[in-house]
Amino acid sequence: MTERFDPGGLGKWTAESRFEVTRERLIEYAKATNDPIPAHLTGDVASPVFAIVPVFESLMEPALEVVPVGLFGRIVHGEQEFRFQRPIRPGDKLVSRARMTGYEGLKNGTRGTIHLECRTEDGDLVNEQYVTLFVRGFDTGETRGELGPEHKFDEGLRSRAPVAKVSQHVDDDQTYRYAPAAGDPMPIHLDEEVAKDSGLPGIIAHGLCTMAFTSWALLTEVAGSDVDRLKRFAVRFAKPVLPGQDLTTSIWSAGAGSYAFETTVGETVVIKDGLAEFAE
Repeated sequence: MTERFDPGGLGKWTAESRFEVTRERLIEYAKATNDPIPAHLTGDVASPVFAIVPVFESLMEPALEVVPVGLFGRIVHGEQEFRFQRPIRPGDKLVSRARMTGYEGLKNGTRGTIHLECRTEDGDLVNEQYVTLFVRGFDTGETRGELGPEHKFDEGLRSRAPVAKVSQHVDDDQTYRYAPAAGDPMPIHLDEEVAKDSGLPGIIAHGLCTMAFTSWALLTEVAGSDVDRLKRFAVRFAKPVLPGQDLTTSIWSAGAGSYAFETTVGETVVIKDGLAEFAE
């Protein structure tokens, strides 16, 4: 029987999940991502990518309504975008839900978009997220619904020098610290044998951990380490990062508080189509 996506599952919200933010959890996440910003390390405010933690339980649930279960083993996390109304702070009691909004069949697979909302118990929006999943090697043969917002790198920016370059190191034990801090125990990040059986060279860093590295690179270089100014943050995951590798994040000004960026390991681009937008 041929596997088919179910367009009838698009737009269906998941049940709400709840999460209470503690200072200790914020500190743990900051330390697990080598974040140097004092307000993050003291737990006064969350680092930007911590926003994935309260919604993590809802992250893939909407795909069950649309993507055949037999294809779940082919799903990879392709892109991530955050839209911030305000940062997360200790004591916040957050309510999250998610829905799949659309998909597009391509020659090498099918991409789909999951939209998440994170609110306070009173209903005030804290952030929205757009997750692009990619089903490798399966073309659903059609386009349905709406995909996530674009954040493609403007190649014209390469005609001028970056405004900043930040060098960072992924520690050998990074994945073992990040997994409990983020609540993401996927074995490809923790078990060498499982990772190799999955076709990887070995344990790989969590994509969102690498994204967190890029977030504090942007904040420290162009925003005075002030997370309150960050309004939009988006990346495309291009290649896996291994523990022990060195990262270089190059940042270009795109005007009006907007910055484009990409992250490399040597000559290999691992994060592409990076976009950060800050309030002036």
